[in-house]
Amino acid sequence: MGSRERKRAERRKRKRRSAERPGDDPAAGADAPTNGDSPSPADLASRAEARNQAAREALEPLSEGERPTVVTLGAIVSGLICASILVAYAAGVEVEGERPSAAQVIAPSLLMGVMAWGMWRARYWAVLGFQVVVLFLIIAAALGLVRAGNLVQVVGNLVLISVCGAFFYFLVKALARIQMPDRRPRE
Repeated sequence: MGSRERKRAERRKRKRRSAERPGDDPAAGADAPTNGDSPSPADLASRAEARNQAAREALEPLSEGERPTVVTLGAIVSGLICASILVAYAAGVEVEGERPSAAQVIAPSLLMGVMAWGMWRARYWAVLGFQVVVLFLIIAAALGLVRAGNLVQVVGNLVLISVCGAFFYFLVKALARIQMPDRRPRE
């Protein structure tokens, strides 16, 4: 028997088996047992959507002026980073033997300052931007593990990954509570 005929025979067998399954009978209902067969992709998708809907309903939107604790902490951290960049530049700190240019200082400090202001006001875009910064820190620390030369560097990178990972995890739920702002049609 050639490979083409074998493939056709296998396809026919699969079609026959799927037609004989009791779970595929629409009259039997979606929750009918399938005699040990795995649930269909449609069943899995509907269960997943039901779980997602239940999780969405369990979320309580923020009231006016409310801000999750992790977002407040993120705003403080972002503000401290902004201030530390500016204070270090004013103190004349050198990076690898050279003083950074004003543009190299203004851009990150402005970014972190605007992000701090946005998170303090519980803005979706600011929390999302902070998550991106945290994600970059996690990636940088993971790459730092590869090049770690001693135990102190390994421990430092693992601590950074742990702290940033926890921050990222808790920001996800806060971001869901803040929710994406509704787009209003242009008038």
